[in-house]
Amino acid sequence: MSTGCMTTEHRDISVMWKTVSEDCNLACDYCYYSTCGGKPGKKISKIESAILDKFIKEYMERSYGSATFAWQGGEPLLAGLDFFKEVVYIQAKYAPKHTLIGNSVQTNGTLVTEKWAAFFKEFNFLVGVSLDGPREIHDARRVDSRGQGSFDRVMRGIQYLRNHRVDLNILTVIHRGNVNKAVEMMKFFEDEEFGYIQFIPCMDFRSQQVDKLGVYDISPEEYAAFLCEVFDYWYNDGNPKTSIRFFDEMLNVYVNRSPGLCIHRDTCPQTIILEQNGDAFPCDFYMNDDWKIGNVATHSIEEILQHPLYQKFLAMKPTLPDECKTCEWKSLCHGGCPRNRKWNENHTSSEVDYFCSSYKQVYSYADERMRKLGDKLRKQMFEQNVARYFKGKTPTRNEQCPCGSGKKHKNCCVDLFQRQVH
Repeated sequence: MSTGCMTTEHRDISVMWKTVSEDCNLACDYCYYSTCGGKPGKKISKIESAILDKFIKEYMERSYGSATFAWQGGEPLLAGLDFFKEVVYIQAKYAPKHTLIGNSVQTNGTLVTEKWAAFFKEFNFLVGVSLDGPREIHDARRVDSRGQGSFDRVMRGIQYLRNHRVDLNILTVIHRGNVNKAVEMMKFFEDEEFGYIQFIPCMDFRSQQVDKLGVYDISPEEYAAFLCEVFDYWYNDGNPKTSIRFFDEMLNVYVNRSPGLCIHRDTCPQTIILEQNGDAFPCDFYMNDDWKIGNVATHSIEEILQHPLYQKFLAMKPTLPDECKTCEWKSLCHGGCPRNRKWNENHTSSEVDYFCSSYKQVYSYADERMRKLGDKLRKQMFEQNVARYFKGKTPTRNEQCPCGSGKKHKNCCVDLFQRQVH
């Protein structure tokens, strides 16, 4: 297959750094990365200052006005507040004028204090907190090395973040302990006024293991039923009150926009995943030696991006099974996640995503209501932008559509208003 569309210019590169490698203060039994069992040891293996400085300097030189960093682990807050103060100092030192710097951190929430929250607010960090639902659900699997649940500590950390008005979202793993409790979980999230939620299905695998297919904790049928139940709650008679990432991404397609989450895009995003020691990989599901594409301590960013394995990885997502090529829902998932597809030895062909039937079921279930909601939102945005930018006049067919999709009007909302007229 041709990979001509996957050039190595790579202007919009995002970075995810495993800040402290596998060190973590929790011992969640389904973790795909950390293996320390909640006992990280006295000395935390955080990123060395020289590696941090070298990479951020190079990254900022090619940032083109925007630079995005995601800090993960393990538990990244184990690196300490002084480490993150060093991060923002180096970013500011090398950032060209008018560069927009985005930092996000994914944390289990147990180490968040008033000082951490104040820092996150001062430097506009987006904080993702891992929370699997109410106490009895969360504490069943998100435990420390002594087997004690972490719910109360997580909620305390969330309160610190709220006290300082830090932007936060909730990341929830869907496993056999909560997959049949969709309504209970949604009511909990609503009662707690969590506005942004992302679900990821649980599977047992280690990203450090070479191409070993994961063993999934839930079946496609269970996941489909969960998503359909959540959709009914989320839709709210056409007036969603909560942002659920899965349905937000679906809605993007219905309003003629491209999804942002990697699972739903036509290609994997151009991201560099970095280990604490500077080793680079194309995806955090493929952090093993067979997929290593360099080390930022010794290689330039361009050398890493031009590595043959990077090109091989980027070619995987669009290499669709025949069933996907003719699927009516292709525009919504584009074959799903390569990690969830069983590949041949050369990674030139694969089976469908493990959750393929889940997606098909929820797409079919939600389609009619998504179309109505999408049309309503497109019409609202169209009318607002016609008044604001077109002085109340309908644009010509070749002008950019006022709905904000970035497409020409003739390829976008013309069909919407024709349907309404007829």
